[in-house]
Amino acid sequence: MNVLALYNLKGGVGKTTAAVNLASEAARDGHRVLLWDLDAQAAASWYLQHDQGLQKSSKKMLLGKQPLGREIVGTPVPGLDLLPADARHRHLDVLLAQKTDDRHHLKRLLAPLSEAYSLVILDCPPTFSRLSDNLFEAADIIAVPTVPTPLSLRAWEQLTAHLDRQKRPRKKLRPFLSLVDRRRPLHRQWCDTPPLILSRLAKAVIPYTSDCERMGEFRRPVAEFAPRGRATLAFRQLWRELSDALNKPGSSRKKAR
Repeated sequence: MNVLALYNLKGGVGKTTAAVNLASEAARDGHRVLLWDLDAQAAASWYLQHDQGLQKSSKKMLLGKQPLGREIVGTPVPGLDLLPADARHRHLDVLLAQKTDDRHHLKRLLAPLSEAYSLVILDCPPTFSRLSDNLFEAADIIAVPTVPTPLSLRAWEQLTAHLDRQKRPRKKLRPFLSLVDRRRPLHRQWCDTPPLILSRLAKAVIPYTSDCERMGEFRRPVAEFAPRGRATLAFRQLWRELSDALNKPGSSRKKAR
């Protein structure tokens, strides 16, 4: 089982949109996929038509006293299941603080899911915290949606510096350009000549299109209602790149079908 995290310290960069659409593309590619919505705003859960949160205590689930599998629900996308977000997720850092070995705790919670899933996608909240440190440890690849702005470069520098301080490898990071509007000069410039600081930048560019906004209308991934749209094709290309990175020899565990 591979673990792909969608993360950025900066909010409003299309992280949840990417998480939902990448999960959809992976399912279409034949994977059995679980999307875990770890953001208390629950946007990914809402996009996948789930409004009810968790049925039981998030504390018991996170502390390992209740299996994650008991909270998993199906979605309208074949092959894609959801571990929903809950308003109580805002207390996850407090719960993780109760674990002395907290850096590896989430990774151990995920391990039993390998019997049912070949891919877990984590939609992560935009913060440095005990939770994010767990996510960095659990993920094989950390996909970082990056809007072409100076603030995005600042957030990237903060992320890489954080990983360096913790002596974590940067090679897990895979930035990709997100919410790109080629009518804007800076966006065109980044597409033509990306900043060198964005190492391992994906070739796929996620455009700012009405289809991504319409996800809120249909509450489905873009491929479900715009199968030939620019956004759908871009997410498909991005998934192929990330899939190759996940299965590259020596970089991670190989894909199980």
